[in-house]
Amino acid sequence: MPKPFKTDQSQKQFQIAQEHLVGGVNSPVRAFKSVGGTPIFFARGKGPYLIDVDGNRYLDLVGSWGPLILGHADTAVLNLVRRTLRKGFTFGAPSTLETQLAILVKKAFPSIEKVRFVSSGTESVLSVLRLARAATRKKRIIKFDGCYHGHGDSLLVAAGSGAATLGLPDSPGVPEEFTSLTLSLPYNDLASVESAFSKYNDIAAVIVEPVAGNMGLVPPKQGFLQGLRDLTSKNQALLIFDEVMTGFRVAFGGAQELYGIKPDLTTLGKILGGGMPVGAYGGRGDLMAQVAPEGPVYQAGTLSGNPVAMAAGIATLKQLADRVFYRQLEENAAFVEEGVTRAIPKTGVSAVFQRVGSMATLFFCPRAVKNYAQAKDCNRKKYASFFWAMARRGVYIPPSQFEAWFFSGALAKEHLKKILKSIEDSLKETAG
Repeated sequence: MPKPFKTDQSQKQFQIAQEHLVGGVNSPVRAFKSVGGTPIFFARGKGPYLIDVDGNRYLDLVGSWGPLILGHADTAVLNLVRRTLRKGFTFGAPSTLETQLAILVKKAFPSIEKVRFVSSGTESVLSVLRLARAATRKKRIIKFDGCYHGHGDSLLVAAGSGAATLGLPDSPGVPEEFTSLTLSLPYNDLASVESAFSKYNDIAAVIVEPVAGNMGLVPPKQGFLQGLRDLTSKNQALLIFDEVMTGFRVAFGGAQELYGIKPDLTTLGKILGGGMPVGAYGGRGDLMAQVAPEGPVYQAGTLSGNPVAMAAGIATLKQLADRVFYRQLEENAAFVEEGVTRAIPKTGVSAVFQRVGSMATLFFCPRAVKNYAQAKDCNRKKYASFFWAMARRGVYIPPSQFEAWFFSGALAKEHLKKILKSIEDSLKETAG
């Protein structure tokens, strides 16, 4: 049986937070609307563990939604951040740390010839779409249902993730004129993209999560990404990989390394900042040369290239450059996948476990999920019950069916065995 599980302090802190913060949180999915109950307030993290304000300890499969691939409070990251902090928090001016991180990014992503750092994934996507439209002198953008590219106005169309969790596929306050130039098509449906290009001659770019992580983990079908590459090249449009989530996650060089596809432009975030708020966009040199101050496409940010954030990113990427890390991470994630796949038939629950690298999702569906419509058909009530059953057993998973799980390198075999046992027991509890 799970050990005693208390949430008294989380409940108290949530009541106080609601008096001062919108909904008591600073990002919608943290409100636990999808799973019910009181949001868990955390006090600290170390290695594979999170500890909440009630003293409950969890093996963490969220990792701050992806960036903590090394686990919490990694020693090397903390040490470099501390040394950097002593020199100052921010300069609003160039530092050598920006160049050092840029070199590491280019080493990982051969498609990136030049890079621009920003402060968030949303900012990187807004900037790269402006660049794509300027470079092609075209207006329309193709995205895919359930793929989330930040909360920019023109992209809140069938955006998955937090919007799906709240049952708000679009957002009030976004004029229809802002989204009229965005075509949202079914993920993994190459025919719909081909049809769009035959209908419109003003498509500037296709932006895609090469491995979808904001409708839960949904892999690309064989040939889907290569088809996008072929169609964009044929129609003088740009291919943008949104690797905010997959960059340095599914491989050191992201999904483009894993699948052997070279996009024109790439957005990055999450792991790039080692737990600090960092985003970036980059790509072909001729395209990036159009960004100010080299070119006329304007984009700026006072905290872009912040030295503390750059330091965290450098300390993280230097460790990830050792490819042995990814082999071990793959082995560990595969160990869990194999165990869950064996366990599901024993529990009487209709579920499927989907994984790419160290990203995964357990869907409460009878068959593999290939797009957003199928993800929405999964049993979210079952997932909510499963979430709390896992929490009571000391494993923290995303409080939404539409978010990916993330494995970290801090998880050892004994941790993985506990996670597997917790999953099987929680599935049995959910079935009953």
